[in-house]
Amino acid sequence: MSFVPDFTTIAQFAVATFVIAITPGPDMTLFVGRALAQGRAAGFACMFGAMTGILVHTVLVSVGLSALIVASPAAFLALKVFGAGYLVWLAWQAIRHGSAFSPEARGDGGRSLLKHWATGLGINLMNPKIILFFMTFLPQFVSPSDPDASAKLLFLGVLFIPLSLPITTPMVIAADGFSQLLRKSPKVTRAVDYLFAGVFSAFALKILTTQAR
Repeated sequence: MSFVPDFTTIAQFAVATFVIAITPGPDMTLFVGRALAQGRAAGFACMFGAMTGILVHTVLVSVGLSALIVASPAAFLALKVFGAGYLVWLAWQAIRHGSAFSPEARGDGGRSLLKHWATGLGINLMNPKIILFFMTFLPQFVSPSDPDASAKLLFLGVLFIPLSLPITTPMVIAADGFSQLLRKSPKVTRAVDYLFAGVFSAFALKILTTQAR
């Protein structure tokens, strides 16, 4: 199966997926907020909507970005600089303003699961964290000179879903206790802020030092 990357690449990708999955963002806040306000079904519907968004990002990358990287080294450099700069900005924002959860309970429990799914899809497609991951980080695991680059990008993008589910699923199930811990413990919240600032900075460095092989 030529579309399957080697074990080392998959292992590195799994670690990256774990870090991305635990990083607070609009999608995670949505899962937690909907689970708190309207129950687990609403939370899971939003989560599956976001996973659908992952498939959209994956298809867009696999059919277009690999060709762009091969044809234009300048475009590859621009993506790296933009991606690294945005991650550094996120790191600064995490330290300056904080990145803790702030789920809001709403009384719109009558919304259908389809609407919750659509909300999850929309927030994922507009989430800069996910866009940057798939536009600048995902291609780092595939050589643009590989004739199977597009297929491998597609495989890794789809693999992102089952790898992230063990992280996101417990968050929905245990949303109440998890979010309350962060809201009631300022020290824990600041520790999380600095942790993710470090993670964002590390990813920025990796992007800048990665070469188009």
